[in-house]
Amino acid sequence: MDSQSLIWGLIFGSIGLGYFVYGKKQRSVVPLVCGLGLMVFPYFVSNTVVLVIVGLLLSAIPYFVRL
Repeated sequence: MDSQSLIWGLIFGSIGLGYFVYGKKQRSVVPLVCGLGLMVFPYFVSNTVVLVIVGLLLSAIPYFVRL
């Protein structure tokens, strides 16, 4: 694991924590699940490019999907 993956994992994990807390307070499923996904997926992805692409997709989903 290189330093870029570590930094990106920290950034997406922090965004995920924010989404998770927001989704829990608002009782909204989409930010809750995306936040949980953002906090967990960096542990399983080792490629930096894939990490950034999946992180950006998971970060954008709550903006476009409103349930």
